[in-house]
Amino acid sequence: MAHTRWPASEPELVQMRRFNKKLAWLPRFKIRNRITPRLIQALLLASQRLKKAPAAENRRVGGVPVRILRPEGKAKGVVLDIHGGGWVIGNAQMDDDLNLGMVRACGVAVVSVDYRLAVNTPVAGLMDDCLAAARWLLGDCPEFADLPVIFVGESAGGHLAAATLLALKQWPDLLKRVSGAVLYYGVYDLTGTPSVREAGPQTLLLDGPGMVEALRMLTPGLSDDARRRPPLSPLYGDVEGLPPALMFVGDLDPLKDDTLLMAERWAAVAEVEAHLLPESAHGFIHFPVAMADNVLAYSRRWISARTFQSRLMPSS
Repeated sequence: MAHTRWPASEPELVQMRRFNKKLAWLPRFKIRNRITPRLIQALLLASQRLKKAPAAENRRVGGVPVRILRPEGKAKGVVLDIHGGGWVIGNAQMDDDLNLGMVRACGVAVVSVDYRLAVNTPVAGLMDDCLAAARWLLGDCPEFADLPVIFVGESAGGHLAAATLLALKQWPDLLKRVSGAVLYYGVYDLTGTPSVREAGPQTLLLDGPGMVEALRMLTPGLSDDARRRPPLSPLYGDVEGLPPALMFVGDLDPLKDDTLLMAERWAAVAEVEAHLLPESAHGFIHFPVAMADNVLAYSRRWISARTFQSRLMPSS
């Protein structure tokens, strides 16, 4: 398999185990209806209204809302950020803290896609939104026209980032502008990989077997064969021409197989790093632990290196 085990120290592992004991008290997330996600979304919006937001530009591009964060000086590159939230919760603003970290550490601008949510829109509609934003950034945005572009996606956002890259194969000149992709614990098979279907309670946070029915609910009217068709399930797509990628997943995540299988296929055509994090559950980059800080720091160094290398390469 095209992956390595993340080199965590014993103190880091002890800290993560301690945090996991707290996670074990939480119910595992499962999409059972469309009412609960709406309530969670309302709470998210209320909390965002109480928090001071950073300077950002909110605008519509290709009919899709995006949120743009810029560095103080000239941007060295631009990140297309696609947020997570199980396709049913979240918005572009929820990634402000992570995106500001990239802006400051890498000197990049960040364009975060505020795609529609699957409580009202089929997942294919969310994919259309992300593709429209990507086509604008890569082809119709003069401000960032000469900058290398990195895709970043987390969980459902990892799925949407990978699906967008596959869809961009229709426009090879646009796809060539993408210098890399950073994907955290994405979903790449909408019928459920073995680790999803066989996940037990030790996986924490996500109800793996429950995800199978949730994925069917989010893609109504489709058979499992239809759900496997790319780009809806990126795992089965033609990865030829995709850019280098950096991937992370925890070994307590039901989505472990999604990342490891996707990395194995992707590595056949491009440079891929995939890291399996010990003692780590889904969503670990948000945990207040040293391992998460180290992963984010590594990702930002990777982004900086990719943008630097791309700027050195002559344009074709």
